[in-house]
Amino acid sequence: MQHCTFPRLSLSIFALCCGCIFAASTIVAEPAVPGPEKSEMLPLRPAELVHIGKFTITNSMLVTWAVAAGIIIFAQLAMRNIKPVPSGAQNFWEWLVQSLYEFLENIIGRDLVKKTFWFFATIFIFILFVNWFGLIPGVGTIGWGHYDPATGAFHVDRPLLRGGNADLNMTTAMAAIFFMLWFVWAIQAQGVGGFLLHLFGPKGETSGIVKILMIIIFFMVGWLEVVSILFRPIALSFRLFGNIYAGESIIEALSNMVPLLSWLIPIPFYFLEVLVGFVQALVFMLLTAIFTLLIAEHGPEKAH
Repeated sequence: MQHCTFPRLSLSIFALCCGCIFAASTIVAEPAVPGPEKSEMLPLRPAELVHIGKFTITNSMLVTWAVAAGIIIFAQLAMRNIKPVPSGAQNFWEWLVQSLYEFLENIIGRDLVKKTFWFFATIFIFILFVNWFGLIPGVGTIGWGHYDPATGAFHVDRPLLRGGNADLNMTTAMAAIFFMLWFVWAIQAQGVGGFLLHLFGPKGETSGIVKILMIIIFFMVGWLEVVSILFRPIALSFRLFGNIYAGESIIEALSNMVPLLSWLIPIPFYFLEVLVGFVQALVFMLLTAIFTLLIAEHGPEKAH
């Protein structure tokens, strides 16, 4: 694989982050509720930190900025002075990207991976490190709050940081970006006529009255396929959000069970969430790659 792939990943990570932030900035955050009655569960909506006109910066957006900036800076430093025999950061970055490239090539093929690898690799790397960043101590526990004299503990009502993928707006934005790219790749591979034929055209070789019946049946089935396609970004966004949100909620609930042992009880679940973070990044990438493969390959026989 040529070295030009590596800097392109930095640009795609930056573009993906900007697109997600633009979509996530439309939310209205849940207002903080001071006092001991506030639920200890992780709120569904992220907390607002700064307002710039109608643009809102939330704690989940701050995390995605930090992660995207960290990945871009690391990639640029690792590939700044490319050596024939890599070592250190260059060796790790090339191993990561090369492994992803070969893995996807075995799944979607050589031609398709050349066109789409920049997006799938970006999705995996970005989601993976956003998931793991949310497990760093201090995320969700440092911020603004109140002191509860009854328990002698400080309760954070408005945390400074929140896991980026524990925000439904962020996962929806990534799924929406994929949906737009999927549509572009589908038109490029099949053309407008081929795309419509893929959805509504009859499959198989028939003749006579049977052919007319097959045309009617597959036309009706095509509308079910349209509904399925429209539902894909919703399923992608809720799958990622649900798993990450549930994990962070469990860790937060365990941390509040026994205040004196809040640092000890969640530790086993941290190791589980490290694995979940990797699996969810892999699943999101694989599903988007397979959806692309099904529409981009020529001919219904290959799609199956």
